[in-house]
Amino acid sequence: MPNFPNIILFAIPFFILAMLLELFATTKQNIKTYETKDAFSSIAMGIGNVLIGFASKAIVLLALFFIYEHLRVFTMPIVWWSFILLFFVDDFSYYWFHRISHECRLFWASHVVHHSSQHYNLSTALRQTWSGSFYSFVFWLWIPLLGFHPAMILFQMSVSLLYQFWIHTETINKMPKWFEAVFNTPSHHRVHHGSNPIYLDRNHAGILIIWDKFFGTFQPELKEEKVNYGLTSNINTYNPIYIAFHEWAALGKDAFTGRKSWRDRFHYLIKPPGWKHDGSGKISDDLRNEWLNSKQRKP
Repeated sequence: MPNFPNIILFAIPFFILAMLLELFATTKQNIKTYETKDAFSSIAMGIGNVLIGFASKAIVLLALFFIYEHLRVFTMPIVWWSFILLFFVDDFSYYWFHRISHECRLFWASHVVHHSSQHYNLSTALRQTWSGSFYSFVFWLWIPLLGFHPAMILFQMSVSLLYQFWIHTETINKMPKWFEAVFNTPSHHRVHHGSNPIYLDRNHAGILIIWDKFFGTFQPELKEEKVNYGLTSNINTYNPIYIAFHEWAALGKDAFTGRKSWRDRFHYLIKPPGWKHDGSGKISDDLRNEWLNSKQRKP
């Protein structure tokens, strides 16, 4: 078992320092991006994610090791060029995990946690799921098939998570054009956290924004459309328990109560958030098209 450092734990002091610096910078500029209760809710979600991660990691390792030991097609050596290949493979996996987490309600039920804050700052990056780590790893199960050691995979996943911390800020407007063209940036990720119809379900990148551009989910931040953070229907609470499980409760109610066919019950699990079996719901594409049509009708 290769011994890679747990860089997320080592990065915790950096997270704290960076948040304090951001708070100082925004306060000095008279920009209110932090709200005390909201920030502490995000931090509580992050602490819960780390603690629960000790249990979920055992499941993830077991699954990855089983595939690696019994089903792998190749064996990748643990050398520098393998990590370059793994960087792209992992980032591609992250894009599809993140995109499906917005397009399938079963995955949205855990991912919604990260979008539940109406503020956007470095503490928002810590607002992580308490349930998603038990099943979201399925998007990475194909990687050990290629022969990448599970320890390498977990390490690269941590690298990706660490990268995504710094992009949760309003203190950086734009990076250089070449950087914006290739990498995920604060501007790109602000769009992702927007509840504006034009911004919904866009920019699912982890590190590389190229996947969004290739698969048609890229949306630049518009000067004329200030980002409104949060959900299309905000939950307005600082309670970590409610933040963690409110969508699971709503999903269970929609899927398993009332008079519905089994087909409709199943569709509540796999259809996008907002879908209703009676046609009364609106998914993000519907909201975006309505917004675009309203813009076109204006003189």
